[in-house]
Amino acid sequence: MIHHVSIAARQPKHVAEVLAELMNGRAYPFPGGIAHSFMAVSGDEHGSMIEVYPEDVVLQPGTGDSQVNAGHTDAPQHVPFHLLLSVPVDRATVQRIGDREGWRTRLFGRGAPGQPPVFHVIEFWIENRIMLEVATPDMVAEYTERMHPSKLAEVFPAAAAA
Repeated sequence: MIHHVSIAARQPKHVAEVLAELMNGRAYPFPGGIAHSFMAVSGDEHGSMIEVYPEDVVLQPGTGDSQVNAGHTDAPQHVPFHLLLSVPVDRATVQRIGDREGWRTRLFGRGAPGQPPVFHVIEFWIENRIMLEVATPDMVAEYTERMHPSKLAEVFPAAAAA
């Protein structure tokens, strides 16, 4: 289970507030020593959280016995990262929030090209740079059913036998 992830944003505080709204949670300053960072906390029983750092922050391994270090670099236009986030709000609410922010927000089916969708998500593009796949309560059941190991074994029998 993934309990938290981190992303970088041009406006970390605002992005954390929007993500907290999607999760029916709260945004807080991030206490981890990275200036101008915030966290969107869902308030669920798993401690689900998204840390939001300034766009030029990178995480680097420490040396010796020291922990992770935060460095700075040129901010990329887009990143090869995405996250499927299940939220307790409905599709209309997700769309309303995306529209309000001016962020691309669209419903899509996921699966092999030319085949019926395996599941559906809402692409919610944070600052029109970082893709967040959002699953509303009616979409989560479809995803979890299709990603269950028994269903995957039917689709990929050779991998299941290995």
